[in-house]
Amino acid sequence: MGKVTGFLEIERYDRKYAPVAERVKHFQEFVVPLTEKETRDQAARCMNCGIPYCHGTGSVAPGTPGCPVNNQIPDFNDLVYQGNWEEASRNLHSTNNFPEFTGRICPAPCEASCTLNIDDNPVTIKTIECAIVDRAWENGWVKPEPPVTKTGKKVAVIGSGPAGMSCAQQLARAGHDVHLFEKYAKAGGLLRYGIPDFKMQKNVIDRRVTQMEAEGVTFHYGVHVGGGAPGNGRAAIDPRQMLNEYDALALTGGAEAPRDLVIPGRDLDGIHFAMDFLPQQNRRVGNEPLGNVSEILAGDKHVVVIGGGDTGSDCIGTSFRQGAKSVTQLEIMPAPPEHENKGLTWPNWPLKMRTSSSQAEGAKREYAVLTQHFSGDNGKVAKLHCVQVDDKFKPLPGTEFELDAELVLLAMGFVHPVHEGLLKMLGVDLDQRGNVRANMSDYQTSRPNVFSAGDMRRGQSLVVWAIREGRLCARAIDAFLMGKTDLPR
Repeated sequence: MGKVTGFLEIERYDRKYAPVAERVKHFQEFVVPLTEKETRDQAARCMNCGIPYCHGTGSVAPGTPGCPVNNQIPDFNDLVYQGNWEEASRNLHSTNNFPEFTGRICPAPCEASCTLNIDDNPVTIKTIECAIVDRAWENGWVKPEPPVTKTGKKVAVIGSGPAGMSCAQQLARAGHDVHLFEKYAKAGGLLRYGIPDFKMQKNVIDRRVTQMEAEGVTFHYGVHVGGGAPGNGRAAIDPRQMLNEYDALALTGGAEAPRDLVIPGRDLDGIHFAMDFLPQQNRRVGNEPLGNVSEILAGDKHVVVIGGGDTGSDCIGTSFRQGAKSVTQLEIMPAPPEHENKGLTWPNWPLKMRTSSSQAEGAKREYAVLTQHFSGDNGKVAKLHCVQVDDKFKPLPGTEFELDAELVLLAMGFVHPVHEGLLKMLGVDLDQRGNVRANMSDYQTSRPNVFSAGDMRRGQSLVVWAIREGRLCARAIDAFLMGKTDLPR
């Protein structure tokens, strides 16, 4: 695996970013790829571990080390080191339908569990993965894989995010007639309408859609399954009627119900959910109409982002590119340690201080802060009234402070999928968290021919988990329809 002494001879060297002053002027990707030699040198650092946690147990349960899609990381590292890029691409695609997605936006739990991370020098796995698939596209190695024979079975996949796309692609390759339904104008789900273009440009999704169409997947855009009366150019379909038309349904929508902050002043203008703000900018970049909505723009405003996760970071980067006067990010959790205790955390995902590329563009970050109420002028938000909290989130007397805010973005996560419409119409059981109840063995809901995967089943999670669940759900559906399955895990 790699060069036997590579980790001793070669230092970790990863992709760099374009300078802040340059990249905030546009919405294009700004990661500077490594050269071929640099990438092969980094792959050479992969040692012959006794137990390669990078791909060892990631699919067992959340929080366990490794890659959720079970990428064969030491194998493709060795192939890159040997210069066999085409075989590396075949290996990578054997477990991951869309490695260009994960190579751009996955947080890389594989690197956290790398043996070399014991001294903070893991193999640059994410960078190598992205280099493999980008080279594969450049060289024409990524081709449609249509089935040899058709089964005569018809499957509807509802929701075209990464879970739905991977599920649909696998089912089409198994020979089923697959129809993928999307309520918006284009495929991709959160990848298209939530992830900013500066993190992942949308042509990356478009070329996969073209591949999937050539494999037999039929995309239905602007179709809201379970939606009310048609509106915003969308057609409404009753999912109960689909049960008569299709042999199986896969529910692969997102966890779209946002966590709200119900405090005094919440009704003031200028306070918005992150997912009302981010999709607007993605549509501008993609030359899509915004629809009948009020524009939300950060230009020349003091912006406060409430929530310290990835969505919050996306709001920060987007706000700076729109010309925000200042951006402050608030997090109710205490500041994490600068470095984890390796003896306690490795090879699991560690809690430690991380700075995203967007945060590095000039955001001010405040930890252990609770917003108590909003105030404003003429019905518009003007200030946040905050207080510091202890480790049990109780306010600390005497620590109250105010923040100027002309735009507040709520990025505190999502509680569960939307229940109204699709889920209530089908009458599927929900778990205690409000997600669709379906286990990880057969992905069946309480209705035997209705399956679920991705965020709709597990709650908000990573794109890599969505791809994994989509693949496994496809296997379950194929076995349900045919009595057996040859689809890979």
